[in-house]
Amino acid sequence: MSTPRTDDSIVAFLIEDPVSQGIHSSSMRSLGDLLKILITITTTAGKKTPNPTQSPEKIRELEKMQAKDSSPPDGGYGWVVVVSAFMVMGLTVAVLKTFGLFFVEIQQHFDGLASTTSWITSVTIAIFHLGGLGISFSWTPAISIVSHYFSKKRALANAIASAGECAFAFTFGPFFQWLISQYGWKGALLIIGGIQLNICIGGALMRPLASSCLLKDHHSETQTPPGKNASRTDKEDKCPIIHKTFNWMLLKRPEFVLYAIFGILAAMSFFVPPLFLVPFSYSLGIDESWTASLLSILAMVDFAGRLLCGWYANLHVTKTIHLLVMTITLISTSLMLLPLANNYVSLAIFTGFYGFFFGTTVAIHITVLADVVGMPEFDSALGLFMLIRSSGGFVGPPLAGLIVDMAGDYRAGFYMAGATLILSTGFLVTLDQLQQRKERGSQTSTKPEKSTLSYPSLHLLKHKNRSY
Repeated sequence: MSTPRTDDSIVAFLIEDPVSQGIHSSSMRSLGDLLKILITITTTAGKKTPNPTQSPEKIRELEKMQAKDSSPPDGGYGWVVVVSAFMVMGLTVAVLKTFGLFFVEIQQHFDGLASTTSWITSVTIAIFHLGGLGISFSWTPAISIVSHYFSKKRALANAIASAGECAFAFTFGPFFQWLISQYGWKGALLIIGGIQLNICIGGALMRPLASSCLLKDHHSETQTPPGKNASRTDKEDKCPIIHKTFNWMLLKRPEFVLYAIFGILAAMSFFVPPLFLVPFSYSLGIDESWTASLLSILAMVDFAGRLLCGWYANLHVTKTIHLLVMTITLISTSLMLLPLANNYVSLAIFTGFYGFFFGTTVAIHITVLADVVGMPEFDSALGLFMLIRSSGGFVGPPLAGLIVDMAGDYRAGFYMAGATLILSTGFLVTLDQLQQRKERGSQTSTKPEKSTLSYPSLHLLKHKNRSY
């Protein structure tokens, strides 16, 4: 059975092949034009055509609808996205945070040095930050989509989502210790890999917001008069489909460069304490069961710090970058004090301080990035920031391991992490000063200008006088 021809294909068939139809070419052209007119009249008959000249009230109403649809909802399905991101964070970063339980097992199995064994964590963190392999496939989109769904409550939403790694790490510490004792470190890793398949559930619940560009096309189509439909090429020119991995022009912005340097130094420090906390406790003669509980304490206070800092940042009492400077200063101080512990109680107290301030830092550092670059560039900035920060995560653990081997004491690793964080605060302070200087410059350069556009009636009178 032959497929029926559409109206356009019939016209094209008759015009392109007039000889086979037994019709003269010149008359065929006129017939083709006539058929096109008849088809246009037929397809538009019975349809309600929009008024090409919309009233100002109607235009404003359409603009309000578009702004409402394209702006972040700050709730609704966004909370489903937050829960999904909560699950993804727990099944990705929480595993990295509890890898210290495997550190001693792998070191003893291969009879290696601390600096050599640290390369396992180093490579894992670097690939994770590169955003192209492994768990970075799920972590990066999860943290990005939450920021798109929230604007006013962005700090709180990011804090809740990132708290997933704390909630999961609280149970993963004792659970992974039990898996290692029952199945060995190799068998435990296989089971953990199976558990991580549940990331697919969190990913299935995430959906992007409607594109504002598509909404503009929809409104423009309803306002276009018949016979003047924009071509597909014109629409693509107005709303081009751009596939960007990174916007390298961000590297020319000093604000982003300063924050990226801070990210490198922070990544050098963030993964060192969880890596060496377990070996350090063993060096103090603490039992394995009590050592696993340290990771649970770390996760519990980390969870509290994220929620509390996210709630406080949501009040907009303090600028997020000022809050970040304070939390980085406190976390570096706690790392400098942690090596003073000499038994389980003192180590648990210092671990609690470190975990709480670490949670406050992680809760807002992505929000600060969004404030620095703005939401239009956030996705590209997040990917580029992760790429640059990967160098810090790659160098930090082996460097700390080398310092531990040279000093012969795990305390040296904590001192290295604390000193690096103190150095990173200098770049945050410089970034804040730069932003304040630009804000003062924009305020002084902006002056009220008198314009006839503020008085549209006078503008219309001028046009009428010119016409006469």
